[in-house]
Amino acid sequence: MNDHAIHTTDVLIVGAGPVGLFAAFEAGVLGLSCRIVDTLGRIGGQCIELYPDKPIYDIPAVPSCTARELVDRLLEQIRPFDVPIHLDQRVMSVAQREDHRWTVETEQGMRFDAAAILIAAGNGAFVPQRLQVPQADALEDNGVHYSVARLADFADREVIVAGGGDSALDWALALRGVAKKLTLVHRRNGFSAAAASVAAMKRAVEAGEMAFVVGMIDSLDAPGNTLRGVRIKHVDGTTDLAADKLVALYGLVADLGPIAQWNLDVRGGRIEVDTSYYESSRPGIFAVGDIANYPNKQKLILSGFHEASLALRKAYSYAYPDKKRVHVHSSYDAKLAQRVQSGGTHAAEGS
Repeated sequence: MNDHAIHTTDVLIVGAGPVGLFAAFEAGVLGLSCRIVDTLGRIGGQCIELYPDKPIYDIPAVPSCTARELVDRLLEQIRPFDVPIHLDQRVMSVAQREDHRWTVETEQGMRFDAAAILIAAGNGAFVPQRLQVPQADALEDNGVHYSVARLADFADREVIVAGGGDSALDWALALRGVAKKLTLVHRRNGFSAAAASVAAMKRAVEAGEMAFVVGMIDSLDAPGNTLRGVRIKHVDGTTDLAADKLVALYGLVADLGPIAQWNLDVRGGRIEVDTSYYESSRPGIFAVGDIANYPNKQKLILSGFHEASLALRKAYSYAYPDKKRVHVHSSYDAKLAQRVQSGGTHAAEGS
C-alpha cells in the first residue's frame, strides 16, 4: 500500500497488543482521537503470536482468560471509539515539526500527523525466526513460508509444517483437511503448545489425517528454486520427505528495528522513561508496556495498562495545550456512557 494521504490524529499508538488496545480505550475516555499501527498482520501482538491459547491469571477482575480472549475483550471495549487499526505497517521514521507535532512514516508509505506518539511495541517489532538452511531465503513466499495468509494457497499440496508451538500445531490442524498430504516436523516429542492442541494433533496422526516426524530440517531439495522436498535429520540419520510447501513456524524474535534510530534513550533494547508520565527522552514520545524501562519495572500486562493511562494524560496536554482537562470518573461521565452504548464500526485495516 502506498497511501499518499496524511492521517491526522491526536495520538498515534505503535503496537496493537493488549497494552496498545487498552491505550486506545483510555484515549477515547479522555477525548483524544487515536490510530494504531502494527508491523504484524493481525491484532494482538506477542500475546497472540506466542501464546494465544495459554491462560492468563493476573488481569484484574478476570480470574482466568486466554490471550486470545483478552484481545477479543479489549477490541470489544474500544469498538465504540471507532479506532482505525493499520496492520502490516512498520513505522520507519518520526520527525518533529516546528509546530511541535510529529510526522510519522511507515515502510509501506503511510504517513501520520500526530500530537503525541505512544510506543506500545512489546519487545519491539517481531519478525519470524527464519530457516537457517541454504536456499531458504530464495524460496521465501515461493515454497517456504513463515505464515499462512490463505488456506487455499495450500490446497492439494504436499505440505510440511515445522515447529512445536501453538502456531505450528494450530496451522497443522487447520491445513490437514486442505493439503493433499500434511506432515508436522518437530525436533522432539514434547511441545510448547496448549494441551488441547497437542491432543488434537495426536488424534489426527492416529486417524491418518496427518503425519508427525521427529527431527530437524537439514536441507531443501529445490531444483530451479522450486521446492520439491525436505531432508529431515534425526537420531537415526536422515529422511527425505516430498513437499512443495514448507511452513516454518519457529516463533518470533524481537527486533527493536527503526525505533533504535529515533534518538531515544535506549538501554538493553528498551526505552528509558520517566515514571511520572512514562515519557521518553524526547518530549511527546511515550513508551509503555514491555518496551518501557524504569527502576523496578515489572513486565506485566496490568503494569502496561497503568503506564498507558498516565502517559495519555500527558499526551492530552500536547494535543490540547490551551485546554485543561477536568477529571471525571467513568461512572459519572454521561458522554462516555452514551458513546459506549452507541457502539462502533471500525475494523482493522490491512496494508
